[in-house]
Amino acid sequence: MLVWLADFLQNFISGFGVFKYLTLRGILGIMTSLGISMIMGPWVIRKLNHLQIGQSIRDDGPESHLSKSGTPTMGGTLILFSIVTSTLMWADLSNRYVLVVLFVTVAYGLIGWVDDYRKVVEKNSRGLPAKWKYFWQSIVGFGVALVLFYSAQSPVETTLYVPFFKSFAWEMGAFFVVLTYFMIVGFSNAVNLTDGLDGLAIMPTVMVGSALGIIAYLSGHANFSGYLHIPYIPGAGELVIFCGALAGAGLGFLWFNTYPAQVFMGDVGALALGAALGVMAVIVRHEIVFFIMSGIFVMETVSVILQVASFKLTGRRIFRMAPLHHHFELKGWPEPRVIVRFWIITVMLVLIGLATLKIR
Repeated sequence: MLVWLADFLQNFISGFGVFKYLTLRGILGIMTSLGISMIMGPWVIRKLNHLQIGQSIRDDGPESHLSKSGTPTMGGTLILFSIVTSTLMWADLSNRYVLVVLFVTVAYGLIGWVDDYRKVVEKNSRGLPAKWKYFWQSIVGFGVALVLFYSAQSPVETTLYVPFFKSFAWEMGAFFVVLTYFMIVGFSNAVNLTDGLDGLAIMPTVMVGSALGIIAYLSGHANFSGYLHIPYIPGAGELVIFCGALAGAGLGFLWFNTYPAQVFMGDVGALALGAALGVMAVIVRHEIVFFIMSGIFVMETVSVILQVASFKLTGRRIFRMAPLHHHFELKGWPEPRVIVRFWIITVMLVLIGLATLKIR
């Protein structure tokens, strides 16, 4: 919104033209969402405590988690409010990619909110039944995939690119819809599975989201994308503002979510953030690089799949407990050690992902 105001004021004061620069608006997006999160965080925590919106802890989980019972949850509403407000303020709202990512974030946030509300307010342990949660995730994911497919303005927007190979590309056609659907729905649930320890999910989300912001900036710039031999996606650069807002909101939330957590994000935050990352990876045409950078989310999801499959087929478990972070806890790793080591792994994977932009 402020971009339009700056455009108008530029007619009278030329200095307002500086707000056209993506880098400046990206920084302002970070600072705005970070400020909102830091300022509103204590109030949100007090409000959640007052409403007795506390986390329920599984009896079959690690014993160290029992002390977390009653910790306020649904703190993801603070993250989403910060992201959406900052993006509305600093992004060009006529950009179709910004609108798509905002829609996905809010829609999945609402699905998560209903699930959290039923669990912690209505005291329904099932929350939103899995079949209905998956149904609404699928409706949104499939709908957005169709929108991106039919609104594509060039074959580049529906082509799969492989890192390390500058000349290899597969124009997917209708398969683009399938891939986009699984990217959105799959990573929405992957982040949700990872969100089991204090700060475990939010910091990798910030790091991967920031890396996607860099890729969006390069993909949306004809000269940079040409030099790096990555697909040029006109308009994708505007996602820098959303990624900046995500990074700022995530860091602000981490201030209160770090061990020992004062608040949890809940499904309202985890589902929304995962879906947002997935759809941005599709827009900038770097799905494979995104898989590399999101290795922690992938490992957590695969550990659950393998655990369930092994138990059903053989009656034996591969891990002491799934998702993977619980396995290491039950091996005797203190919670902070698991968290920081998973962060370090994410740093390395993000750097590897960014390195592929040049090694082609």
